[in-house]
Amino acid sequence: MDKYVVKRPPGETGGGGGGKRPRAEEPASGQSPWQEIRAEGLSCDYRLLFGKAEADEIFQQLEEEVEYFEGDMTKLHVFGKWHDIPRKQVTYGDPELTYTYSGVTFSPKPWIPVLNRIRDRITLDTGHTFNFVLINRYKDGGDHIGEHRDDERELVPRSPIASVSFGACRDFVFRHCDSRGKNATRHIKPIKLQLAHGSLLMMKYPTNVYWYHSLPTRKRVLAPRINLTFRKVMTIAKK
Repeated sequence: MDKYVVKRPPGETGGGGGGKRPRAEEPASGQSPWQEIRAEGLSCDYRLLFGKAEADEIFQQLEEEVEYFEGDMTKLHVFGKWHDIPRKQVTYGDPELTYTYSGVTFSPKPWIPVLNRIRDRITLDTGHTFNFVLINRYKDGGDHIGEHRDDERELVPRSPIASVSFGACRDFVFRHCDSRGKNATRHIKPIKLQLAHGSLLMMKYPTNVYWYHSLPTRKRVLAPRINLTFRKVMTIAKK
């Protein structure tokens, strides 16, 4: 399956280049209708959640109030070696939760008002609740994140992940697991989205079973971007 479908509500016309690069335009209310992004094994919903003025305000609050990890918490263990994370990162969430990613176990910091504000808006808009958020700050187009799946064992099975973006609009690329690398067994074109300032992307089951996602380097992007992925995490019993 080489292409995907962006479904829009009846009566909506709109851009996105025929479904190739969906990007919401801001209506007067500050929100846009949901766009359904579908492909084999991929189920995502996208919309503009915050209008520009509110998104600008939240972005400034995030810049002032979020405290990112330092020291050893800024490294990841990949293919037997430790690497510096090419971005800033931190986790916030409910007490007693942990989240293990690329060899590092993160304990969340306590919720702060601006994060509760975003989380409450997502819940109001989608009906889903979340108890944990991973925040990545990209200072410019040189900061990035490689292909990965959000499939850690702490995630509640089949729960969606809510990805909210503020700041610079960046390309976000999905790649099917069967079409990766030299040993690819199928030819499936990657899906490229643009995640706008104030937008929400709901990644629903089974997207993270079959599709990897990444935020590739874009040297022409000079402005910062902050992405928050809200998750529903469960406590894992220690062995």
